[in-house]
Amino acid sequence: MTEATPQQPQKILVVSAHPEPRSLNAVLTAFAVEHLRAAGHEVQVSDLYAMKWKATVDADDFPDHAADRRLRVMAASERATLAGRLAPEIAAEQEKVRWADAVILQFPLWWFSVPAILKGWMDRVFTSGFGYGPAVPPPYSESALAGRRALVSVTAGARESAFSDRGIHGRLADVLHPVQHGLFWFTGMTPLEPFAVYGANDLPEEQLAAAKREFGRHLDGLFTDAPVPFRSLDGGDYGRDMRLLPGVEAPGTSGLDLHLHTDADARPDTGIRPDVPARPRG
Repeated sequence: MTEATPQQPQKILVVSAHPEPRSLNAVLTAFAVEHLRAAGHEVQVSDLYAMKWKATVDADDFPDHAADRRLRVMAASERATLAGRLAPEIAAEQEKVRWADAVILQFPLWWFSVPAILKGWMDRVFTSGFGYGPAVPPPYSESALAGRRALVSVTAGARESAFSDRGIHGRLADVLHPVQHGLFWFTGMTPLEPFAVYGANDLPEEQLAAAKREFGRHLDGLFTDAPVPFRSLDGGDYGRDMRLLPGVEAPGTSGLDLHLHTDADARPDTGIRPDVPARPRG
């Protein structure tokens, strides 16, 4: 992590997902808001449980959708997005994302994923025409939401060693890949290395204090730390079938690490560029 440097004031959206207002996640949310505002930044908070956010996508999200018409979610969301006819709560959250220079997701790791209410925020807010789709640039590059930084702050009950390279839960980077790569990078946002608090179910006061200090360093580097070095779809590393070209990766690289740049990459410039990619929703 880079050393903190003075920053220009920025606009930051914190999305928090925990049902208990006295939880560790609530403490970390409050800490982030206070820390960022003390640094001169503007902050908005979407506390999804306090907002009683609806987690499911359905026809009510698209007020102009005819009741007797088959609901094709991607097409309906795109029409509603481009026409400015989404449900008001979705439009309001999209405006927050547009407003933000950075987005922070604060959540507990539940069943190796985000809580359902946060997944529902992702499903409903990142509509076709807003986060992806033919009306915006291709994904995994300078896409719809390019220019925004993104940070995951996650709590986990397990010990850190269980999320290591040989840990039984798998590497945290792999567990968070659907968020880091599949949401942030897909939509053009720039994901940073996540901040994690382990052993979160019974955290001694001194460990909480240490976690806050470390979180503060992540927040101070929100606009200066090096991002996760994901490969861009249009950077010459992928073929028209959206598969990584042979020989691009460093020897011995495998799994999800294939989609990270390393200093040892061969990276030949083949001139091949992928076709317009398949859309992610059916």
